[in-house]
Amino acid sequence: MSKYLPYILTMAIVTYLIRMIPLTFFQKELKSPFIKSFLFYVPYAVLGAMTFPAIFTASQNLIPSLAGTIVALILAYKEKGLLTVAIGACIAVYITELIL
Repeated sequence: MSKYLPYILTMAIVTYLIRMIPLTFFQKELKSPFIKSFLFYVPYAVLGAMTFPAIFTASQNLIPSLAGTIVALILAYKEKGLLTVAIGACIAVYITELIL
């Protein structure tokens, strides 16, 4: 558990700062669609940047990791739910590791 605590704290701090800074410095409503979208998507980008490298090191071989990533991307593209995507990727990794 303590291995993941720094990641969780970093994500929480970054998410909080990104949402708190505009409230502190900008008293008026932000009208720029670029800034609004930037502030909305930064937490997701940070979470993705922390999670994506772990995808390729979770398995001892790169091929099962790639299979799981491809399955997850296909399911996400088809707008499946988060649980369906996660389970599909795990099953793909498991089956690929059994084959190899």
